[in-house]
Amino acid sequence: MSRPRIVIVGAGFAGYRTARTLSRLTRHQADITLLNPTDYFLYLPLLPQVAAGILEPRRVTVSLSGSLPHVRLVLGEADGVDLDEHTVHYTGPEGGEGTLSFDRLVLAAGSVNKLLPVPGVAEHAHGFRGLPEALYLRDHVTRQVELAAASDDRGECAARCTFVVVGAGYTGTEVAAHGAMYTDAQVRKHPMRTGMRPRWMLLDVAPRVLPEMDERLSRTADRVLRQRGVDVRMGTSVKEATHDGVVLTDGTSVDTRTLVWCVGVRPDPLVESLGLPVERGRLLVDPHLQVPGRPELFACGDVAAVPDLTQPGQFTPMTAQHAWRHGKVCAQNVAASLGIGERRPYHHRDLGFVVDLGGAKAAANPLGLPMSGPAAGAVTRGYHLAAMPGNRVRVAADWLLDAVLPRQAVQLGLVRSWSVPLESSSPEVARVAGRPARDAEHTATTGTTGTSGATGTTGTTGKEPRAEPAKNQPGGEPAKNQPGGEVARNQPGGEPAKNQPHPPRAAGKPRRAGDGGGTGPARGSGKARKTSRASGGGRAAAPSGPTRAAGPPADPGPEPPANQPPPGPDIAPGPVKRTDGRHAEGDS
Repeated sequence: MSRPRIVIVGAGFAGYRTARTLSRLTRHQADITLLNPTDYFLYLPLLPQVAAGILEPRRVTVSLSGSLPHVRLVLGEADGVDLDEHTVHYTGPEGGEGTLSFDRLVLAAGSVNKLLPVPGVAEHAHGFRGLPEALYLRDHVTRQVELAAASDDRGECAARCTFVVVGAGYTGTEVAAHGAMYTDAQVRKHPMRTGMRPRWMLLDVAPRVLPEMDERLSRTADRVLRQRGVDVRMGTSVKEATHDGVVLTDGTSVDTRTLVWCVGVRPDPLVESLGLPVERGRLLVDPHLQVPGRPELFACGDVAAVPDLTQPGQFTPMTAQHAWRHGKVCAQNVAASLGIGERRPYHHRDLGFVVDLGGAKAAANPLGLPMSGPAAGAVTRGYHLAAMPGNRVRVAADWLLDAVLPRQAVQLGLVRSWSVPLESSSPEVARVAGRPARDAEHTATTGTTGTSGATGTTGTTGKEPRAEPAKNQPGGEPAKNQPGGEVARNQPGGEPAKNQPHPPRAAGKPRRAGDGGGTGPARGSGKARKTSRASGGGRAAAPSGPTRAAGPPADPGPEPPANQPPPGPDIAPGPVKRTDGRHAEGDS
């Protein structure tokens, strides 16, 4: 008799824990396959420290093949599930397609950025959900400080030194706190930058910072942010974003070249294509994390609406703490369905939350005990070291070095602005230039739900097909008479160029329609199809990078396929003065 086949979609907190626990429980009695766009597990809570230059990127990643030796890893992104045929269709990082058969399927695809219908945000803002976005933000902030220091225009200097973060939840609060320390360090000890005043703004329509958490944590975080000079504005958000700044809902105009979008997340829209009951985009499951009426289907993490047995009528929130515990219980119940062990319902006990505010400052309430200051900082870092499934020694070493040595504030230029668009179906994967488009249609819808910035609560953004870089992004607009055509008007990122080669698709393969926000639009008829992604943790179909209108790019990089324009150079955001009197376009 053949061994049962278990397919796990996604390797976030829930998917990784499910795979690891199942591997231990089944003891080679089942074939376990993990489908993920990247070959690593990302410890998301430490991502702000990557953006601030405290931790190196690989410190917050754990190799899937190295830590799960008895689990088959398949690189790709699921874009269709046939429950009747028991198959999962996926697209690999290089555009190839494949199918996985299963006897048990675990959906743990995680979440994506939430986008609201604010004019200009899709073109000029960047999210903070994946490693490429963190690397881009670190380079971008460093570049803005350097360009501001070299500018003779006081207005331009002030705009480049202004950084706006929207969303005062867990992620937005930490990004603002670490970012303020990072830019202050670049200015404080540099004699040529005397008088520069980096300014960070934190916006949210909520009445207080960290609205989803305990009020004592909120007060501590608010106090630390204001002590560092962060302009905290509650009850305020962005009304419109432009190339040169933002207009706030109170009518204030702020000149800036940096807009970081941290208003939360929404479940991966893959679950909507199944045609099963959902709750605010999350797949409804029973307390055993099994889909009613589908004994072969389980779901956990951000894509699952798991009943909260401690609060009848409620569902567990979308947090890493719950996702990690979901994974263990889900693995036990999958094994029980195969005759190994017994089923158990998901029941949790709140251990509290920790918020790292940089340096020795933090806000924490372990087991309900509110803490602040150095004691909270020690508890916070101790918790992260205990929770990480690997790299503990390397992370601790980076923390130690950061405490005694100055940070290296350099921009490497590895991730360009158009590689990490806000409307990305895979924020953990940077887009790759020079690959043909796979989907020519772009269904852009907008969201209408609230703007609370608590990461891991609720969201309203969907996934999107491939789009060209937006105007005023690095690389600019495709030059006229260049292969790739002209960017479509009134579309975020533009429409894929006409006459671009589209690889043939096998008959019967479903297409997954995307949305640029909204509360979970219909995904077309039957199975929907996502765009191809470059790897896991981020969502990326390859845009063809445009050239500048004046002159060839300085570093065209690898030659793209036929009829594709080469990627444009990474240019600093905002209009940059040139000695020849012309202006170079930049990104937002």
